Amino acid sequence: MRIEIDETAGQSDELALLGLLQLVSPALPIGAFAFSQGLESAFELGWVSDEASLGEWLNGVLEDGLTRCELPVLARLMTAWAVGDGESIVWWDTWLAANRETAELAAEDSRLGASLTRLLDSLGLLPPGPSRVSPELPAGAGYVTVFAWTAHVRGVSRRQALPGFAWAWLENQLAVACKALPLGHTAAQRLVERLRPALLAAVEEALVLDDDDLGPVLPGLALASGLHETQYSRLFRS
Repeated sequence: MRIEIDETAGQSDELALLGLLQLVSPALPIGAFAFSQGLESAFELGWVSDEASLGEWLNGVLEDGLTRCELPVLARLMTAWAVGDGESIVWWDTWLAANRETAELAAEDSRLGASLTRLLDSLGLLPPGPSRVSPELPAGAGYVTVFAWTAHVRGVSRRQALPGFAWAWLENQLAVACKALPLGHTAAQRLVERLRPALLAAVEEALVLDDDDLGPVLPGLALASGLHETQYSRLFRS
């Protein structure tokens, strides 16, 4: 007896996974490599100087930043895109912009959002607009908002998109450290091994936070980012 197996669902999941890998790839041409999110200033100030202190810095930003800000808002934005809730999309995009505490952090978010929007336009992947089945992107949409749309249109689930976003952040931060610190690639991989479980724990926590629990608590990062604006010599734009 011949058994017919419908592989359509599996292929759809695999296409979504490939779409996520494309979205979080360092090769994505949106210029993420140009930004350090204040980490370069932390190097200059001596707050981060080796593998151990870098691990502590990254773990702190993950716990008090991404877990309470980008990750839970990404989940809310993906839900809003899925149900066509344009009002919520604008609200959360505005909320994220208000939580960028320095000019450089705000510029990073808006420039990456604009770059990703231009890329999506060239690929024919922008939202079709409110006259059809989806709201439009908010004017000047930030990176997280555009990321959420891209993950949604690619059929990526929230459970995949949030770890993917966190992974892209970690990879970028380690790339910054390898360029600006005497940190070898093997040391960077040790930090990956150390922080991979923390990324998943951050996702789990982010998915259960209430709206009133959201908001980054990163005074050190904000101070480092502010000082970076006048740093004499720098490799990165933030």
